[in-house]
Amino acid sequence: MNILIMVIVLLISVIFHEVAHGYVAYLFGDKTAKYAGRLTLNPISHIDLLGSIILPALFILSGSHFMIGWAKPVPVNSANFKNPLKDMMIVSLAGPLTNLSLAILASIMFKAFLLINTIIISPEFTYFLLTILKTTIILNLVLAVFNLFPIPPLDGSKVLLYFLPYDLKVKLLRLEPYGFLLIFILAYFGFLGKILFFVINPLLNMIL
Repeated sequence: MNILIMVIVLLISVIFHEVAHGYVAYLFGDKTAKYAGRLTLNPISHIDLLGSIILPALFILSGSHFMIGWAKPVPVNSANFKNPLKDMMIVSLAGPLTNLSLAILASIMFKAFLLINTIIISPEFTYFLLTILKTTIILNLVLAVFNLFPIPPLDGSKVLLYFLPYDLKVKLLRLEPYGFLLIFILAYFGFLGKILFFVINPLLNMIL
């Protein structure tokens, strides 16, 4: 049941993440995501074979208590923006900020149901609901922090591009074909988990 909750929460969270990118891009004048039918919460439009199915399945089969994944990236054409570099930075931040907002909302609901306690709701239902909310908080914090890593093609790299001088922008963009390889190497040697734990633990304590 816990695994099923993790998979469902992860899928919903990454969909909200991607729709946020597309919607903010739409507000800035890029209708690419809208024309591609991606401004929807329908999972079928967003499922990515590797990030939404294979990778979460590998985490489950390995018995890991940690899980990460992604949806199919929403298409964004920065050429449609008035200020391509700045607008792209804001579009990139929309995804992680949406995940952070979902984590905060879930934490408010978590505390509210703790106050209600088991007088109104049965202990079994309370435990089930609190498990969903706790999973939502943790997974969305992981997604927010993970996507802010300054490694192409993650959102953090597009935020960093806005602040870098031109020569460093070029060097960062050259890393994009090797970005996911670098992420997997960091994960394999345990650096990714340590960085996430270092950042997420104080955030978790703060919102709870």
